[in-house]
Amino acid sequence: MTPSHVLVVGASAAGLATAEALRRKGYRGRLTLLGGELHPPYDRPPLSKQVLAGTRSPDTTRLRTAEVLAALDAELLLGDPAAGLDPGTRTVRTASGRELKPDTVVVATGLRPRSLPGARGAEGVHVLRTLDDALALRSDLLASRRLVVVGEGVLGSEIAATARSMGLDVTLAGPRPAPMLAQFGPLVSGRLAALHTGHGVRLRLGEAVGGLTAARGRVSGVRLDTGEVLPAEVVVVAIGADPATGWLAGSGLSIDDGLLCDSRCRAAEGIYAVGDVAAWHHELFGAPIRLENRTNATEQALAVADNILGADRPYVPVPYFWTDQFDARIQAHGRLGPDAEATVVEGDPATGRFVVRYQRDGRVAGVLGWNMPRQARLRRPEIGRPVLSPEPSAP
Repeated sequence: MTPSHVLVVGASAAGLATAEALRRKGYRGRLTLLGGELHPPYDRPPLSKQVLAGTRSPDTTRLRTAEVLAALDAELLLGDPAAGLDPGTRTVRTASGRELKPDTVVVATGLRPRSLPGARGAEGVHVLRTLDDALALRSDLLASRRLVVVGEGVLGSEIAATARSMGLDVTLAGPRPAPMLAQFGPLVSGRLAALHTGHGVRLRLGEAVGGLTAARGRVSGVRLDTGEVLPAEVVVVAIGADPATGWLAGSGLSIDDGLLCDSRCRAAEGIYAVGDVAAWHHELFGAPIRLENRTNATEQALAVADNILGADRPYVPVPYFWTDQFDARIQAHGRLGPDAEATVVEGDPATGRFVVRYQRDGRVAGVLGWNMPRQARLRRPEIGRPVLSPEPSAP
């Protein structure tokens, strides 16, 4: 039965994409987007790159113009985050005390960045999740010389590259021995380490970070577990983020590294999840999976809209994400990681253009292109198939 009122909790890329997909598929009922930020829906990938560098203005990150949003015929409630949910009645309570009682709820509340102990309330300590975070960090970087980024994952590596391109003295610290090792494995993360050091980023990796130090109300350094302190005028904490599910406490819904859903992205009757917050059963992998990337936000929104309207189809995407750092555009398809066997199958890492195939148990698990987007994309259909031996010659 088609719902008469759909409430999307989270006015982000995933939330907006869900609303737009519903309208495109013919839904004409009441549609509400509830957002915790005051900004209309905007794109997050540029925040750590172009917005931070100043090559794009904040206005250009808006996903839709005011006219396009108006044509969506949706009620847009901004600056009033969700504070609770009663799944039985599908009642959503907001921070301001408003109560919304739709037929269907779509949870699209995204992530909350983690923090570090020490230097509580000190100036110069940043996380980067929102547009306001990016603007505050940029302002601090323009007035400073020395930055330490804590966290060698995707976000930390991108921020380090951007800040170094802005001329700052940059140190990248984290517990793993190379940037994005958890995502790419040693072959590619080793090349990424060389890329960063070649551009002047200091790598202090493979050592755990114990906390921050401060002097006269401002952050002064990052303390390693060895006791050494890395001096800093600005610190960005990029040690990951947790699904924003705190507002669902006491709801009775299953929470475990995200809002747990079935293969239809359904957490309970009339309740769905989409985007970074959703941990759904992936029928191809036979286990729950949660993806934190822009591509998934859009693709999952389409599947959720279909299922709200009665399609009853599983969501089984091939994971995909990209990252831009210095002169490298890296595009990853499938499930990579350090536990897979990685082989260069096209190009040459020495030239800065190559494709890597990842395999597990004799099957292709994923492909990665380093400045070779077309070649990597053409190999995407190989994922899940037996590894061919010998490898076909490059086109």
